[in-house]
Order: sequence, then C-alpha cells, then structure tokens
Amino acid sequence: MTAQPDQDLLRVEALEAVYGGGVRALSGVDLSVRAGEILALAGSNGAGKTTLLRAVSNLLPATGGRITAGRVVYAGRDVARTRTDVLVRLGLVGVLEGRHCFRSLSIAENLLAGGLGRGSRPAELRADLDRVYALFPRLAQKRALPAGLVSGGEQQMAAIGRALMGRPRLLVLDEPSMGLAPRITEEIYRILVGLNRSEGLTLLVAEQNVALALRHAHRCVVLETGRSVLEGPADVLRARDDIRAVYLGLGPSCAAVDRVVVPA
Repeated sequence: MTAQPDQDLLRVEALEAVYGGGVRALSGVDLSVRAGEILALAGSNGAGKTTLLRAVSNLLPATGGRITAGRVVYAGRDVARTRTDVLVRLGLVGVLEGRHCFRSLSIAENLLAGGLGRGSRPAELRADLDRVYALFPRLAQKRALPAGLVSGGEQQMAAIGRALMGRPRLLVLDEPSMGLAPRITEEIYRILVGLNRSEGLTLLVAEQNVALALRHAHRCVVLETGRSVLEGPADVLRARDDIRAVYLGLGPSCAAVDRVVVPA
C-alpha cells in the first residue's frame, strides 16, 4: 500500500490496564496510528486486543476495567479524561466485537442512531444515509427490516454503517471478520480499504486472522499476553519467514521476547 502521512492521530504510551480487583490485561502497550493509515492489531485470543480498543475508546470503565499506567492520546486529547460522547463527536468512533445492533429497530433506524449520536442535522442525516446505502446496497434493500432478522454479515454491515454515520476520523473495529463467511469479509474489507484510499479514513482494526490483517493494512502491531511485541510495515512482515514463524502463530510463543520494531 502507498505510504501515509507521518502524523500521529492516536498514540498509546506504555499503557497498563486491569479488570476488577487487579486482573492484569495490558502490561505496557505502545503504538501509534498515523492519520490516513490502516493499522492492524494482531494477536491470539486473550492477547489484549479488545481491552486495548476499549481503552482507546474510553470504554474500559463500562466493562469493569481501568488504566493503571500510561495514557492514550487522540488528536491531542487525553482519552481517559474525555467523555466518550465527546470523543465520538471528535471523530473517534468504534465498532464493537459481536455485531452490536438494536435488534428490534429497523436497519434504517440503526443507521440513524449513529448520526444522532454525532448530533447531525436532518440534511446531514439524509446525505449520510444515502452514502451508507451506496456503500452497502444490501442495507438499502433491507432498510425496513428489524436488524435482528437479517444475516450476521448484514448486521456487521449495519454496525459499520452506523459508525460511518458518525463521520469518523478514526474508525476502530474489533474483529470485524469474526463469524463471517470469507465472501462477506472480503466485501467489508473492500469497502473499508476503499474509504481509506478515497477519503483518507484512518482505521485501527483488531484481527485474529493475521493473514487477513496483513493483506489489507499499512502497518501491524502484534500483541502477546497484554504486551506489544512486534511492529512493522505489513508487507515486510508478510514477506519475512522468521517473523511469520516466531510472531504470527506459526512457531513458538513470543511472550518472553522483547518488543521488536521492524523497519520498512
């Protein structure tokens, strides 16, 4: 992929986080997301990907977690000191794992909820709704159906469409391919990559499917047991057998290895 401007939109600095009475979930995570790039966050189940994305979106307190050290900075703001609704209006919008939709509401009503959360005016809502329908024709066809009655892939499209209604600068996605057929996954990624190329939409995408993540991202950060252990250009990581063997699930665990930054 074409290199993107070297300007950080998001920075995660030496981040540590726990759940409940002290169950450690993150043990010093560092990463940056440059404006206009796609950064893949890879790692196995339990590596800390979801916890990190919750911290990035200031949703940790809602799930019984808290940051104990380090910080997250989005567009110059300390995320932990900024209300979630303010972050959304500033363009930091997330799509949670599990295709969260309002199941009793129609597809159209689910989409409109994303624009209302941003505070969009009626004319903006209409324009954004038309844009989402153009991106996801399936949603246009099923706009009147309750979200609970459409397929899993269409629910994921609705969740992403709702996020796009918020006009994000940084779109944060947690396992967007989980449980979906490969054909639907490719369709969703084609749309997201197209938005990155045509509009400069910045994406932070957590994926357990490392091959998928490396195929679409500019850069990749690998988490292992709550630590960032590897960072580098996606095309370089994809081409290096030693990296693939040690860090990308084709060899022994990298939990005891210091963080590695792979140059371009």
